Amino acid sequence: MTETLHIVGGGMAGSEAAWQAANLGVRVVIHEMRPKVGTFAHKTGKLGEMVCSNSFRSDDHEQNAVGLLHWEMKAAGGLVISTAYDHRLPAGGALAVDREPFSEEITRALKAHPNIEVSYEEVSELPQDGQWIFATGPLTSDSLGQSIARATGTESLAFFDAIAPIVYADTIDMSQAWMQSRYDKGETEAEQRAYLNCPMTREQYEAFIDALIAADKTEFHEGETAGYFDGCLPIEVMAERGRETLRHGPMKPVGLTNPHKPDEKPWAVVQLRRDNALGTLFNIVGFQTKMKYGAQKEVLRMIPGLEEARFARLGGIHRNTFLNSPTLLDDRMRLRAQPNVRFAGQITGVEGYVESAAMGLLAGRMAAAEILGEDLATVPQDSAHGALVHHITGGAEAKTFQPMNVNFGLFRPLEGVKGGRRGRRDRYKAYTDRAKAAWTDWLGLQGSAAAAE
Repeated sequence: MTETLHIVGGGMAGSEAAWQAANLGVRVVIHEMRPKVGTFAHKTGKLGEMVCSNSFRSDDHEQNAVGLLHWEMKAAGGLVISTAYDHRLPAGGALAVDREPFSEEITRALKAHPNIEVSYEEVSELPQDGQWIFATGPLTSDSLGQSIARATGTESLAFFDAIAPIVYADTIDMSQAWMQSRYDKGETEAEQRAYLNCPMTREQYEAFIDALIAADKTEFHEGETAGYFDGCLPIEVMAERGRETLRHGPMKPVGLTNPHKPDEKPWAVVQLRRDNALGTLFNIVGFQTKMKYGAQKEVLRMIPGLEEARFARLGGIHRNTFLNSPTLLDDRMRLRAQPNVRFAGQITGVEGYVESAAMGLLAGRMAAAEILGEDLATVPQDSAHGALVHHITGGAEAKTFQPMNVNFGLFRPLEGVKGGRRGRRDRYKAYTDRAKAAWTDWLGLQGSAAAAE
């Protein structure tokens, strides 16, 4: 019997870490404090619960670094990505997921695995012995956060994250709104009509911006500073940065034609994406917010088509914690001060469901190899997983370290490939081709490229 691997946290990273290690023959115990101890964002005690968006973002594995991570996780037998595909919703070129059956299947698969046990107790201290992975995410409990701070000799870093509202579909006025993906992207009609669009005139947009800026917002506690991850900025913060910021961001009016007024080009467009398979819920894309609940209803009902909207969930804001990983973790994701402890997922300074699951995949394999006494080759830096883990464990500048999505800027440069915007398509394809070859070699799989298609 091999040593038991303990994994704290049953989100994307913890679930994937458990799956990978258990499939390699290691006994695993997942420690999940929910539902006994809740969080601001979670609603259930299920494993793999999606608490913010329901999107895994782009699924293009030839031109997008996130899609490349999808490809690599699938090639590695990833539970999170395979389950996401099983519960996919139309979303143009993105991978959107029906969140409730997704988390139900993740929970069912992990509990059914003969090498996995789930314990619903809070772990509030870093253990001094045994093999552990902490994948507690951005909502790490206060007691555990204090224990991590003591072990690292430093204050945990933090930023603030915001959640987008969800609208009941039958309260949207379809005489003003219409279904269309930007540039009709997608291979099927469902994909080409995956987004619900609400157009604004210039006057409506200007009034909306004024209301956003004037709205009552959530107050911060004394001593807290409002540092945000740029990929998840509240809409009112974007509005405060410039009146045109939203119109060139989540409200950009490009690639769309309003069938109700085909000769009029909208000044701005608010998009909503299906949030469940039934199509009864839609989330407002890119509309994370820290407005107070009453203000949210007033401001969001200024959007044409949402005047009578009812909300299944209003937006909110919560404090997220992450480590200064470049100084605290080694290249095997172990805490330098306490090598029996690894960290994975968003607490390491990656951002997003996909990146969190990917770091869980690596942590699970690394821990399993150590327990089994096997020599695991270094993760190839030219792969998407390798580029990301290299960034958080040493490639990033520690003084300015902030949560990071995977992107081609983290990849080693290619020789002999044209730079600039005109060469971008060929350059991205070269990045992904190189990554797939490196990842396939690392996995040691025959024909894994074909299996991942």
